[in-house]
Parts: sequence; C-alpha cells; structure tokens
Amino acid sequence: MSYDESIGQLTNQTSKKIMRFLNSKLELHDITLEQWIVLLNLSQQDKITQKELAKNVDKDQPTLARILDILERKKFVVRKPSEKDRRAFNVQITEKGINLKNQVAPSLESFFQTIIEGISDEEIEIYKRVLLKINRNINFQAKVEI
Repeated sequence: MSYDESIGQLTNQTSKKIMRFLNSKLELHDITLEQWIVLLNLSQQDKITQKELAKNVDKDQPTLARILDILERKKFVVRKPSEKDRRAFNVQITEKGINLKNQVAPSLESFFQTIIEGISDEEIEIYKRVLLKINRNINFQAKVEI
C-alpha cells in the first residue's frame, strides 16, 4: 500500500468528516468553520493587525478580508485603523463575538473529547508531533519548489 493510500487518503477522509461535523454544528449559530477559526483566534489574541491575523489563521489577505467583512456585518468583530500605521487595521472581537465563542466552544470541545475517546494522552501527543512534522515538511517542500 502506498503512502498516498495509507496516509493521504486517510488524512483527507478524517479531515473532511471533522469539517463536515463542525460546519453542521456551527451552522446552527450562523457561522462557518472559516469564520469560527478567525473568531477563536481573535478571542485568544485580541487587537491584532489584519496582516498578523492572516498569518495566524493561514489565510491570504483578500480571503481574510471577506471573512472579516461577514464577521463585521454580524457584529462579531470590529476593524479600526491602526494608530501606528494608517494603512493597517487592527481587528478586535466584540462582546457579541465573545458571547458566541463562549456559547459554541463547549459543544465543540465535547465533540473533540468524543472523537479522542480511547486514545491515550501519549498517543495524542505523538499524533500532534507527527502532524507538526508533516506540516514543517510541507512548508519546507513548498519553499524548495518556489
């Protein structure tokens, strides 16, 4: 069996299942997974520039701008011009955004607790280390190919 079959397909299949489930739960709150990731990041690191946020959530600037437009219309975030750089915007989560995060996070945490049932803490740590190594290898390969 090839690595594509044993690793690539299994990773893809698992990722799709997780994303489908998360989107179905988030849909109940009128938010997508991409919007949630931005909101969650802002809840952990508030008042950052749009450029920093794009890097944190691994989105290009135009894609993040569209996500922020939606979150701003829903009053979950606000963008304010930076005092340091007039070309930049600082992004901040609102009270409504914090309330949504506090409402949604426990059910998502419960989901992740369910899917790791029967998996030891040691196995979870190994899994995370392996994923980080794969990500680093992909990033390195992407730089080499440029």
